[in-house]
Amino acid sequence: MESIVTLRKSIDIRLAQLELKAQPKNLYEPISYLLALGGKRFRPLLVLLTAQLRGTFSSQILDPAIAVEVFHNFTLMHDDIMDTAPLRRGQPAVHEKWNQNTAILSGDAMFVKAYQLITKISPGHLPLAMERFNETALQVCEGQQLDMDFEEFLEVSQTDYLEMIRLKTAVLLGFSMELGGLMGGFDRKDQQQLYEVGENLGLGFQLMDDLLDVYGDQQKIGKQVGGDIIANKKTFLMINALDLAGTDVRRQLNVWISIRDVDPKEKVAAVKNIYDRLKIPDLVKIKMNTYFDEAFRLLEIIDCNKEGLKIFNNFARGLIVREG
Repeated sequence: MESIVTLRKSIDIRLAQLELKAQPKNLYEPISYLLALGGKRFRPLLVLLTAQLRGTFSSQILDPAIAVEVFHNFTLMHDDIMDTAPLRRGQPAVHEKWNQNTAILSGDAMFVKAYQLITKISPGHLPLAMERFNETALQVCEGQQLDMDFEEFLEVSQTDYLEMIRLKTAVLLGFSMELGGLMGGFDRKDQQQLYEVGENLGLGFQLMDDLLDVYGDQQKIGKQVGGDIIANKKTFLMINALDLAGTDVRRQLNVWISIRDVDPKEKVAAVKNIYDRLKIPDLVKIKMNTYFDEAFRLLEIIDCNKEGLKIFNNFARGLIVREG
């Protein structure tokens, strides 16, 4: 069994070794830049840790795991453009450091690179892996479109929001565990249950990210605090606040949502104050923990290697208590 430190090191080394051409410089350099910014490497770690639940780490499963990370970073590069986000992992986003057109095309190249990497899976696993990867990639696009659509809606229900984050975020975590289960030797039923574990973790982590976007430390989360408020995103916090607010407070929220030409810090502070008065963080934590609890419940009923399960649980539970 490999430790989390060893697995993460293997991921970082392989990412640094990706074969990227020197020219055109403005196509490939942004890819290296974004991947070098680091990150938790959560998704490829989920692939490798899940595979370890039935056996030991094999270098043959590394490239398909890396494919998930490259795909994820492609979505970040394009999401930052759509969100006009200035920072990514504490550094200028690609579209800020270069320009929007460069970020679009470099992101496209990353998507192709992800396909190159996932096709290095064992030939016997390739048809199912590609079918599920394609379906997941489309769902992520669907989730991103819904996220953008919601910015223009006057009202978004909790149910609609949770479905959006399931598509945009959670399905890729589900696929990561499903892919690890496929390469680790789990049968199809267990692979599908591992997918559910990952999807529940993904829903919980996205709600955590919603919370950290408002209440996190910018140095820890590596992006602009209050970015969702500034962008008028209908997050789980905002939806709950609108549901619970009385007439006057709801009117105040709608004014802040509609205002465009305002000091961002003033807007964030005002909306955050309303969240505090309505005890929104407590509600989000309750919902978040229901997903985490369900993920660990589902994992407990799958036949796993005890040592591998211990390593996996330590990793996942460590992320649950993070503050940024």
